[in-house]
Amino acid sequence: MQDSPKNFHKKFLGDIGEKQAVKHLKTQGYKIIKKNFKTRIGEIDVIAQDGEEIVFIEVKTRSNLNFGAPSLAVDQKKQAKYFKVAQEYLIKYKKTQSQCRFDVIEVLNGEINHIKHAFSM
Repeated sequence: MQDSPKNFHKKFLGDIGEKQAVKHLKTQGYKIIKKNFKTRIGEIDVIAQDGEEIVFIEVKTRSNLNFGAPSLAVDQKKQAKYFKVAQEYLIKYKKTQSQCRFDVIEVLNGEINHIKHAFSM
């Protein structure tokens, strides 16, 4: 089954947003550890190191505000899923004692809004 043009556009836009977010993070001194970490539960777009903290980053990209700010898509249900995926990462790589946080990066028409400590569990 092929993706519809709408799904293709959404994936293409998301890929562009993730690349812009990674570039932004690098300019801010973050070390990128992993991109698109996938488990059976879900995926985290970017995992990075900021000083002593491991940062789990969800990137939300939109071309307009018709559906609200990109970060609004990270509701409580999605936050709970990201938390479980992050736990799997920490266990897999034996980093359960590490300090960590959850950020959201909004990409709207190429503009970056990095929301640190966007949510916690």
